[in-house]
Amino acid sequence: MASFYQQGPTLPASLAADGALDAYLKLRLPERLAGQWRGPLERLWARSRDEMAPLAAAAEANPPEHISYDPWGRRIDLIQVCPEWQKLEGIASEEGVIATAYERADGAWSRVHQFLRLYLYHPNSAIASCPMAMTDGAARVLQRHGDEDLKRWVLPRLLSRDSSRFWTAGQWMTERGGGSDVSRSETIAVPEGDEGYRLYGVKWFTSATTAQVAMTLARVEDDQGRDEKLSLFFVEVRDQAGQLRNIQVNRLKDKLGTRALPTAELTLEGTPARLVGERGRGVATIADILNITRLYNACCAAGYMGQGLALARDYAGKREAFGKPLIEHPLHRETLADLTVEHEVAFQLVFECARLLGREECGEASERELTCLRLLTPVTKLYTGKQVVAAISEVLEAFGGAGYVEDTRLPQLLRNAQVLPIWEGTTNVLSLDLLRAMQRNDGWTQLIDALDARLKAITTTAFSREREIIQAELNTLAHWPEQLQAVSSEALQANARKLAFRLAALVAAVLLLEQAELAGEGDMGDRYQAILNRWLRQRLGCSDHAAYPAGEAVRILDMGGVD
Repeated sequence: MASFYQQGPTLPASLAADGALDAYLKLRLPERLAGQWRGPLERLWARSRDEMAPLAAAAEANPPEHISYDPWGRRIDLIQVCPEWQKLEGIASEEGVIATAYERADGAWSRVHQFLRLYLYHPNSAIASCPMAMTDGAARVLQRHGDEDLKRWVLPRLLSRDSSRFWTAGQWMTERGGGSDVSRSETIAVPEGDEGYRLYGVKWFTSATTAQVAMTLARVEDDQGRDEKLSLFFVEVRDQAGQLRNIQVNRLKDKLGTRALPTAELTLEGTPARLVGERGRGVATIADILNITRLYNACCAAGYMGQGLALARDYAGKREAFGKPLIEHPLHRETLADLTVEHEVAFQLVFECARLLGREECGEASERELTCLRLLTPVTKLYTGKQVVAAISEVLEAFGGAGYVEDTRLPQLLRNAQVLPIWEGTTNVLSLDLLRAMQRNDGWTQLIDALDARLKAITTTAFSREREIIQAELNTLAHWPEQLQAVSSEALQANARKLAFRLAALVAAVLLLEQAELAGEGDMGDRYQAILNRWLRQRLGCSDHAAYPAGEAVRILDMGGVD
């Protein structure tokens, strides 16, 4: 009797299979840069698939271990990570996952280049992308606010492409009294000498605890009393002998996912530290870190969505049910098409923010662009964080029972994705952050005006209907916040999440409309018009989205002549 064994999914051989990435290179970049970047990005794609994926599997299977004491009873608090995890961190250094942005070889486009590398690196990194986010954030804040000594001594290591010299940075903000509410932080900083401080307190969550350096918040307490406002401090975690500098590791956190990532609870017992930026302005100073880490979070969400979609599409061509491959079943095609649209939207939002961030860092952004970046950063993070969980859950369902079996490594995708709505601000916290940003310097009006100008720049008559639909939503949304505010400030806050998601849908519609016009006539143009129309039906309610037009899923999936 013959036995059947199902062939598992494999990732594509070329990044050309990633429709969002391939189209971005062709349509959004200067032609010179697209030509220069494609080869190195192809090599990173292959390295991620062939080298990093086995390393990530090993790192997930061998999570960090906390060794409290040596054999003779001395407290050592060693957090031991596997060699594969260390190799994954080294690959980030070698591939310039951070350095590319700061070398600025391509001017304002360097941030886009760096985020493309992060997008390819993350899915097979076993969440080594987390310390990369905090390292990038630390580099940015030290570049802007650090003293000259820190810039000379620390920055070259954070930005090194030599894995033997590369340092990572941790971010120690969360305490028992509050997560996002950092005002409840209890850690104190006692001045010592001319410039130094000693830190005392408990940090409840510290990701990437094996990093060489960390940024943390504390209140200065001196002879005049304790500051009401927090300050930001730089900590070198270990001394020259490799011992923790007055830091006790209480325990490693037992988490739903991100199991390869060392996350610990620490007690600071007089830990030496240096002030970064102005005393009492720590929350304002860490905004530079949060802007980076939130966009990393969003880029990682888009990366997971892209990989999940690639695996589901490959499997749909291999798995047969009811006499034909899954991909030939119309309903399954529609499901994959929906996933494709969600991935495309996440990609577009992330890389619009990356483009604006690059312009801001190079001093090329207008005031309107700076405002757009400030408002779109929390919106992009909260939207992609929510959607990646739904998308990866759908991906697992596309595998049936195999999607629920651990050794397929598919459940790990969902466990790891679940952290992305939580890290760097939950959906509600970021929705309220959007409210603060839109009320500052007439931010909402500037954003609406920017979107209106981009709509008016669409001149192709073939898209006149789509432009009218988007314009109508823009006009409605322009006045919605003030209408809510007229009711009460509580009404505005209560609807902050709805406002954020409506804004995400609107911005995505504008970006997809631009993409469709850039694509022009032909297969790519047909594909983006189909993606745009599905988005308008599903998110802007322009028609009955229970009825899918014939052939739309085929065009979205770019399947050529398949009916």
